[in-house]
Amino acid sequence: MKIAIISDIHGNIPALEAVTADIEKWQPDQVVVDGDIVNRGPLSRDALEWVLVRQKRDDWRVVKGNHEDYILECAAPNGAAAGPAYEVNQFARWAYQQVADYVPIIASLPVQHAIFAPDGSELRVVHGSMRDNRDGVYPDTTDAELRVQIDPAPRVFVTGHTHRPLIREIDNTTVVNIGSVGASFDGNRALSYGRFTWTAAAGWHSEIVRLPYDFARVEQDYALSGFLEGAGPLAQLMLIELRRAGGLIYRWATRYQDAVLAGEISMEESVRAVLADEDLRPYLGAPGWSVE
Repeated sequence: MKIAIISDIHGNIPALEAVTADIEKWQPDQVVVDGDIVNRGPLSRDALEWVLVRQKRDDWRVVKGNHEDYILECAAPNGAAAGPAYEVNQFARWAYQQVADYVPIIASLPVQHAIFAPDGSELRVVHGSMRDNRDGVYPDTTDAELRVQIDPAPRVFVTGHTHRPLIREIDNTTVVNIGSVGASFDGNRALSYGRFTWTAAAGWHSEIVRLPYDFARVEQDYALSGFLEGAGPLAQLMLIELRRAGGLIYRWATRYQDAVLAGEISMEESVRAVLADEDLRPYLGAPGWSVE
């Protein structure tokens, strides 16, 4: 039995093309998409349609991630249409406009998928943890916390969300964070996905695969799709996240989100303040902003 699992595509079509080609060469028995197909990247509709075609044609299984939930939140009535609260979530609203007609399909996606080997052992796929799809498994997560996150513990627990791949053993469970196809956050720009095999002789075996893709092309997509202009200032940080293979939204949020929501600083000013950090200067420039 061979299972391929991908996660956190985030509208990155060159990366999605590369991982799909590799999966097709490997020829697994099943492919699972572990959420975050859309949002936080330039081509949400293209990515979603790519996955849905293969769901219908090749029986890919799809789990809902937190960024699919963001789309559903944008679809709800009475959301902010202007002002700081709107600007903080402008990137999600931009993605929602791309995929609005797919909202019923997005809403129907399950929150987990289980695969059972012939010996009855379970491989379970969730986007975050058993508690919530925004609850990530990190390298520094304690054993006590991890036991709660995977409860009830399967033989193999597969997660994504953090964009940081890892394989970790705890008790009788192998915990695998398969990282991200579309935006790696572990300092390595190569995409990552999981390969899982089961044999009667050895049981489950887990592997993380890293692959390069066309980085220049995805940067063009950021500009040509309208994402950098239409998704608001946070789109600038998402481009830098892609270049440095490291997250920045948390850095921005801890410093400035409350002040932006209170009207004390504008979104653009707050993002430019983060981009002025010395460690980010090597990653600035077209098609994104530069900071004097």
